[in-house]
Amino acid sequence: MAQGRRRGGAGPSTTMKISWRTGLAFFHDLSACVVAWLVAFWVRFNFDVPPEFFTHAVNTLPLFVGVHAPLFIGFSLYRSLWRFASITDLRRMATAVLCGAVIVPAAMTVLVMPPLRSVLVIAPVLLLLMMAASRVLYRAWKERRFQLPPDVEQTPVLVLGAGDSAARLVQDLARSTQWRVVGLLSNNGDARGREIHGVRVLGSFDDLESAARARNVTHAIVAMPDAAHGERRRAVERARDAGLKVLTVPSFDDLLSGKVTVSQIRNVELDDLLGRDPVTLDTAGLKHWISGRVVLVTGAGGSIGSELCRQIIRYAPRELVLFDHDEFALYTIEQELGATAAIVSLIGDVKDVARVKEALAARCPSIVFHAAAYKHVPLMETRNAWQAVLNNTLGTRVVGEACLAAGVEKLVFISTDKAVNPTNVMGASKRAAELVCQVLQQEPTKPATQFVTVRFGNVLGSTGSVIPRFREQIAKGGPLTVTHPEITRFFMSIPEAVQLVLQAGLMGKGGEIFVLDMGEPVRIVDLARELIRLSGYGQAEIPITFTGLRPGEKLYEEPLADNEKTLPTPHPRLRVAQTRREDAAWLSDLNRWLEGAAPADAGAVKTTLARLVPEYQPQHIADE
Repeated sequence: MAQGRRRGGAGPSTTMKISWRTGLAFFHDLSACVVAWLVAFWVRFNFDVPPEFFTHAVNTLPLFVGVHAPLFIGFSLYRSLWRFASITDLRRMATAVLCGAVIVPAAMTVLVMPPLRSVLVIAPVLLLLMMAASRVLYRAWKERRFQLPPDVEQTPVLVLGAGDSAARLVQDLARSTQWRVVGLLSNNGDARGREIHGVRVLGSFDDLESAARARNVTHAIVAMPDAAHGERRRAVERARDAGLKVLTVPSFDDLLSGKVTVSQIRNVELDDLLGRDPVTLDTAGLKHWISGRVVLVTGAGGSIGSELCRQIIRYAPRELVLFDHDEFALYTIEQELGATAAIVSLIGDVKDVARVKEALAARCPSIVFHAAAYKHVPLMETRNAWQAVLNNTLGTRVVGEACLAAGVEKLVFISTDKAVNPTNVMGASKRAAELVCQVLQQEPTKPATQFVTVRFGNVLGSTGSVIPRFREQIAKGGPLTVTHPEITRFFMSIPEAVQLVLQAGLMGKGGEIFVLDMGEPVRIVDLARELIRLSGYGQAEIPITFTGLRPGEKLYEEPLADNEKTLPTPHPRLRVAQTRREDAAWLSDLNRWLEGAAPADAGAVKTTLARLVPEYQPQHIADE
């Protein structure tokens, strides 16, 4: 019995804790019932109640109070703190009082207590007004108590936006020791001249410079997380043009997830300027697809792999298997996600056939995301060319064949825009891996595994990408090194790319190559200038130098090959590429090469790759 009591007491309590504050609030509301009922009689008889009706009021008072007491408790009026009284509390009070207004006359009729109709209308109105007013006045008193002392100096700030997020920000900053909101600006004409929590909407974004000058403001906060990206960017640029230091609230996704609050303002980052409108996901479909299943991610410690793990865990898989050859990277993401029974970390190399088969046989995943890859173009181009082919192409074949043997439902392979008309070993090895997936999908045994490929370009902040390198160079005082003044790349944020990978994985039926809408290409030199400016420097302080194109690098990346066509999908940010396919004979030829002796040098690797992947044009061949 004692053991059973301990178990029962260990779980979370679903009952409300009774405290002296709760008792006091309950007593207040019962007192309000008494006052409301008696005052209703007083009002009914023009402040002169005849003795017989006063006796009737006293006799019926216990009924009025007795009906409302359980209603107040039943509608959870005492779960909220008065200091944070809200519309939800008012709705609960109104519902309880309305129920009482129905039950009281019914009970009086049953008990043969002749009701006075006007009193039965006046009393509930008075009761609701008294209960609501008490809570509002208490909250106002508490907020005045917590106002800052007059000697605290705060920085005046303008808020750009007049929506829900801006309103919450103004409310939160009212108690800030650092900031004092002196006005809001919004392009919504209906908001002009109005007030939000006592702060006036001064005008539109066009009035920003004059408003800042008139109020001696040096900072602006962009509070429009749910607005279109273009609108947010214009707000940032307008504030910067006015010479203000620009801050912003967290992203819409972060606010929605509950990880942060709107008052956790931060500096504007590159993602805020280059990002795009939020990705629309089939959340219900993803939940149905992932929830309760075992999911394995190769390259789980990398930039894309780790973000895949973060997003997959939200959909409650039965088990998430992290597979990576980098011990520290695997440990880092495991610690971030939390060491639970639902997280399994496995050290292993995707080229190791025995280890991959062992991992899939032991964990029995339904879904595999294959993100493990070597992706640094210059590093893979010469001395490491054969390793790039082994890791990217052979590794994909090993994982794909293991998925077939283990009966995995779906393999989602992460490819790259560098696989389109590749001019480097990295891109060609990924294109060969795409072809491997399509050939495996065409096996005559009609495999149960669906092979889905997703192509996208560069992601902001990924390991080895240009953005972290620029940040390091700025920290050292420059210069920033750019290979060519006209070099461009497609960019998207890591969370955005992974969201679309998940959506493509859900939509894929097998054999498709999905292409993500990467938007417009961005010049790398413009990125460098933007980062310099965001870091608070000018180009005179942090210069930019051009070093020339590196091995395997080309000026422009292509989202699709010239001879490819795309088909639309139900999702506006995803299209399906119609690509050249290969057959089983091609895969046999590839396997002989992969399993044979290592080529003598990078030139031999490139020659064979060009034969196996005709769209690949190695630079040393193209230049001849």
